[in-house]
Amino acid sequence: MVNYRRVLQPGGTFFFTVTLRDRRSMLLTAHIDDLRKAFADVQSKKPFKIDAIVIMPDHLHCLWTLPSDDTDYSGRWRSIKSRFVQILRKTGDDVNFNAKGEADIWQRRFWEHAIRDEKDLEAHINYIHINPVKHGLVENVIDWPWSSFHMYVRKGLLAKDWASNANANGKFGE
Repeated sequence: MVNYRRVLQPGGTFFFTVTLRDRRSMLLTAHIDDLRKAFADVQSKKPFKIDAIVIMPDHLHCLWTLPSDDTDYSGRWRSIKSRFVQILRKTGDDVNFNAKGEADIWQRRFWEHAIRDEKDLEAHINYIHINPVKHGLVENVIDWPWSSFHMYVRKGLLAKDWASNANANGKFGE
């Protein structure tokens, strides 16, 4: 078994990529309200701040900041994934299980990166927001509905035409 080394930094800010097992699936955007509920349910019990997020059909990217005395992002991801499956099952969606009895929806692990400084933070926020354009789902960032980009625009942190198709070539995160 691979020995994963996770950075445990109380109150840290982390970038995550979480992926469905079936990379052709559109489950996350098709069940966006269920996914939002799973996040909200877990946040109510194990608080964390979502600094930026984008939900793609088959994966998501997000930035979280944990409470100052907390390092347990793995537990939160386990809970979010589990809660999403529970909600899907309650709504009557077919959920396949593997030989171990685990729901066969999510990839088993996730990728994380500890944010090092303000420049790293900005690069990962930009990567999150540009992701739908990068994947060819929209031409302009503003056209993707499941992104914190809209909140950044409302707060005046980014312009509506940020990284529009004319100027989407840049350095965006990893």
